[in-house]
Amino acid sequence: ECAIFFVTLRRKLKVHMNRFFFSLFLACTTMLCQAALPEITLRDIDGHAVNVSDLGQTGKPVIISFFATWCKPCMRELQAMHDLYLDWQDETDVKMYIVSIDQAQDSHKVRPLVEGNGWEYKVLLDPNGNFKRAMNVQSIPHLFILNSKGEIVYNHVGYTEGDETAIRKYLK
Repeated sequence: ECAIFFVTLRRKLKVHMNRFFFSLFLACTTMLCQAALPEITLRDIDGHAVNVSDLGQTGKPVIISFFATWCKPCMRELQAMHDLYLDWQDETDVKMYIVSIDQAQDSHKVRPLVEGNGWEYKVLLDPNGNFKRAMNVQSIPHLFILNSKGEIVYNHVGYTEGDETAIRKYLK
């Protein structure tokens, strides 16, 4: 009798836990799609202050990609997007911001990397990781797409050749 009780209890708990985690997943997904960018000020590579919450207020789609100069997958992703960026701009008027998470002592490596590759992205420096933490970026490359209302509509970690197809889809 005791064994039957525990088996029944276990089944009920499993059903409730599944429902709980599904509800939690839906809540997080909904929050992600409606989240605004945090009120954090970063510097661009020219030293100008940029409030990241303003990036999503342009009325245009925005791509934000977190990277580091030492990250090989980041370099492949940024180069692949560079090859398509002008087309994306013509089609959707998208703006792209890349956010270096290199530490302060390595920030001097960012400008030569960007200029050497001919990337026309806006470049922000996050040496203390404030923006990275606020966006819950755990690993890189990590890419977000914001719609014209400033809502996050796409969130992707890592890079695999061909990811640009999904990016284009979300931009449209």
